[in-house]
Amino acid sequence: MKSPVCEMFGIEFPILAFSHCRDVVAAVSKAGGLGVLGVVAHSPAQLEIDLTWIEEEIGDLPYGVDIIIPAKLATGSASGAPTVTEIGKLLPQEHRDFVDDIIDRYDVPELADEGKGWVSGSDSAPFSADRAAGHLEVAMSHNIALIANALGPPPGYLIEQAHAKDIKVVALAGTITHAERHVAAGVDLIVAQGAEAGGHTGEIGTMVLVPEIVDAVAPVPVLGAGGIGRGRQMAAAMALGAAGVWCGSVWLTTEEAETHPTVKQKMLAARSTDTLRSRSLTGKPARQLRSAWTDEWERDDTPAPLGMPLQPLLIADAQRRINRAAHTEGSGAADLSNYFVGQIVGTMNKTLTARQVVYDIVEEFIEATQHLSSLLED
Repeated sequence: MKSPVCEMFGIEFPILAFSHCRDVVAAVSKAGGLGVLGVVAHSPAQLEIDLTWIEEEIGDLPYGVDIIIPAKLATGSASGAPTVTEIGKLLPQEHRDFVDDIIDRYDVPELADEGKGWVSGSDSAPFSADRAAGHLEVAMSHNIALIANALGPPPGYLIEQAHAKDIKVVALAGTITHAERHVAAGVDLIVAQGAEAGGHTGEIGTMVLVPEIVDAVAPVPVLGAGGIGRGRQMAAAMALGAAGVWCGSVWLTTEEAETHPTVKQKMLAARSTDTLRSRSLTGKPARQLRSAWTDEWERDDTPAPLGMPLQPLLIADAQRRINRAAHTEGSGAADLSNYFVGQIVGTMNKTLTARQVVYDIVEEFIEATQHLSSLLED
C-alpha cells in the first residue's frame, strides 16, 4: 500500500499491532504489518528473552516496543517516584480493607505460592521512569524499528537514544495539545487515540480526534486508533487523513493471544456497550471490560481509586489471586476478572489467527475503498 508509514518502516500494510504477547507481534510483522510489544509488565530479563525470540521468528522484518513513562505520577514526577516499599507505606488502610473485603465477599482463594509484588525482581514503582529504564536499556540493545511511549510525551533522553540508532519514536495523543507537545519534543509519528480505545484513553472520539490531529501536526504522519479492528474502520481513519492505523484490542481474542481464557470468553461474548473507562486497575482512566470488579469501584459508598502508581500496587496481590482463580468452579473470581479492551470488542466474536485478522482488515479495506470509488462514477 502507498502510505508514509509503509515507506517509513518498509512494511506492506500500514497496520501497527500493539500486544503484550510476543506471538501476536511476530505474527503481525510476518503478515505484512508491524507488531509492537507492550513491555510494561516485563522484567528486563523476560524482555530480553522475548525480544530475542521475536527476532529469531521474524528475521529482518521490523517490529517495535511500547513502554510507559508518564510525565507525572500521583507521588510526584515519574523520574522521582518512590520505591515499591515506600509506596506501600502510603496506601490508606481504608483502601486496603476495601480490597480485602472484595476478595472475601467473592470467595477468591489464597495463592498457593508465596510470590508477591507488582513485578518481581524490582523495587521501582510501576509505570515510573525508574522501572522503564531497564526496559529501555534492553530494547536499545535489539534491532527494534520503533519505540512508543503510551502515556505522555517521550522524555528527551529516550528520543535522543532512539534517533542515534535510527529508531523511530511514536507517542499516543488524546487531544491536539498532547499531539503538539509530542511533535515539539521530536517524535516521528503520532497515534491519535480516540476514547473508544482500550487501555488509557481520553474523552474525544476517534472520528473527531483524527482529523484534528492530522491538521495540527502535518506533515508528521498520524495513525488512527480507537475502535479500529476492521477494514471499514481503517478506511475511515485514512479518509480522515491518517497514514495508517494502530490496533490493540482486536488481537486479544486471536489464537496467539495470551489473554486469560475466562476473560477471552467474556470478550468473545461482549458487546460494544460492555466496556467503560475506569481508574480501578491503574489509577488513570482506562477502558476495560465492565465486571464485578469495576462495579465495586463505581459504588457511591466505596473509596475512590488511588492515583498511579498507588492503585496498581494496592490491587496487585488481589489481581493475581483473581487471575489464578478465575477458572476455578465456585469462585467469584470469574465475575471479578476483566482486562483492558476497547469498544471494538462488540465485533471480536470469533477466534482467528493474528495473520488472518490482518488479511481480513486489508480485504475489507479494499472493498470499502472500492465502494467509495464507485460513488464517484458517472
